[in-house]
Amino acid sequence: MDGDERRQFALLADAVAKNRDKAAFAQLFTFFAPRLKSFLMRQSMSAMEAEELVQEVMVVLWNKAHLYDPAKSSLSTWLFRIARNRRIDAARRKRAAKLDEHDMALQPTAPPAPDEVVDMTDREDVVQRVIKKLPQEQLHLVQLAFFLGRSHSEIATETGLPLGTVKSRLRLAFGKLRTLLGEQGIESAS
Repeated sequence: MDGDERRQFALLADAVAKNRDKAAFAQLFTFFAPRLKSFLMRQSMSAMEAEELVQEVMVVLWNKAHLYDPAKSSLSTWLFRIARNRRIDAARRKRAAKLDEHDMALQPTAPPAPDEVVDMTDREDVVQRVIKKLPQEQLHLVQLAFFLGRSHSEIATETGLPLGTVKSRLRLAFGKLRTLLGEQGIESAS
């Protein structure tokens, strides 16, 4: 790249920075996008991943052209540095997303012993019977909160009840469940 070309790119980047000049941006995109894609593909990226990162780099150019300083580097150097950094970030994200096959939390656990299965089944039966003893309004809220995973605010919106009412009815329901389960010989986990 010669000095005239460098100055031309610097002027185009300045036009993008100061005037959001779409024509200047289009010229820069046309020149740099294929070169950036080729660079990224040589860095072991697929064509699709490279295109995605090129788009990100060009968005940075559009949004942050004012940060480019022609006294410090050529526009080419600035863009390729951004592309390099984005590639490194993408590789880190990809690496972090892979599961560690040796992670103990991901290893299957041993099946429970037969007597544990019987105990769990008996406990589940008792809990089901006790839950059915709740008043209908509390039972409905418990089902929404803990069987359907709704938040208190979602329950309030869905039922038309004030948030404070939802919270107090759930608190009452759990107090009643704790008492009834205690009477059945099942201790609270907390």
